Formats: sequence, C-alpha cells, structure tokens
Amino acid sequence: MIERVYRRASQAGASAVVVATDDERVRDVVEGFGGRALMTSERHQSGTDRLAEAIRFLEADIIVNVQADEPLIEPAMIDEAVAALGASAEVAIGTLRKAIDDNADLANPNVVKVAAAPDGRALYFSRAPIPYARDGRRTGPAWRHIGIYAYRREALLTLAALPPAPLEQTESLEQLRALEHGFIIQTRETTYDTIGVDTPEDLERVRRLMSGVS
Repeated sequence: MIERVYRRASQAGASAVVVATDDERVRDVVEGFGGRALMTSERHQSGTDRLAEAIRFLEADIIVNVQADEPLIEPAMIDEAVAALGASAEVAIGTLRKAIDDNADLANPNVVKVAAAPDGRALYFSRAPIPYARDGRRTGPAWRHIGIYAYRREALLTLAALPPAPLEQTESLEQLRALEHGFIIQTRETTYDTIGVDTPEDLERVRRLMSGVS
C-alpha cells in the first residue's frame, strides 16, 4: 500500500516525495522499492508533529502531508491542496472538501465533516453532522473533509510547537489545534474521492475498488 501511495504522490507537482516514519520496517520497504524515507522520533502524538521533525532535513517552503493509508489518492488532489494556499498570503494550511451525498456518511463519526465560509475558509471540523439542519432542510451542501494538508513551512513549525488544544482533544482532530490558535485553513472543493484504510473492512472495500483502478 505504501508503495502505491508513494508512486501516486510522485505523479503530482512535488519536487520530492519522502516517507517520514518511526518504524525501521517501513523504512526498509520504502528503500526497497527505490523511495526515500526519513526516520523520526517514536514520541510523536500526531502526523503534524512527525512532519515538522522531518522537514528540518528538507528544503521546502510548502509541505504536503499525505497519509500512507490512502491508496486511492489522485495526484491532482495534492496539487489542489497546494492551490488552496494561493487564496491569500495569510492562509497557513490548504486542504480539501467534497460534498456529502450519502446521509450515512453525515452520521458516521469516522467521516470528518467541515463547515466552511462562502470563500472556502474552514470554520470548524467535527465528527458530528455539521451544519445541523434543525428543521430537516439543508440550504446548502454538507462537506466531508479529505485529510490532505498543504502547509507553509513556518506555519507547520509553529503549529507543531503548540500544545494540544481542548477542541482538538475533545474531537480527536488535530486540525482543530490550528483553528483554536488562529491559523487560517483554506478548503478547496474537489471532485475526487479517496478512502482511508483504518479497518479490515476499509481494506476489503479498497481492494474491490482497485480491481478496476490502475
């Protein structure tokens, strides 16, 4: 799986693709297929913290965090997340959202939702259905957050140095640390979809889908 994600990411407009890991077995697999890996501390509590350590060894102004459990990621999604940073010089993080068309996803706490302003600026992320339709009618789409992040270098380093925030800990969503500390997260609508592999059921679903995906 990690090789597929690596190769898909390499098809985007990035100048380099690097796997940050604390597991020597992962490093060996990556180097075995010709990829580049960086060993990081075992003490990190989040992907943001691990990424912040890794970029100290890299020369890059913009860093994109792609999870290794996203085998269906489209290279264009990485470029879209970077493009979200272009909305304003004040934007610290760019990420993606996709309209929810299945009410089961809206109610599923494993599907993270995002409420966004008309210009795409993220207002809040939650595992709960947001915005809540009090009278049962929606006046606009509900959005699923797709967890690909493009960071400005200094914003990432500053964010990783901050302590976990209350909302982040309550929802178990690290992007809320950025919002609680005043960082601007810009979302961009995407038509692409992806599935994170978090459970054996997810893995089987992805295998079925990949049978028709190159």
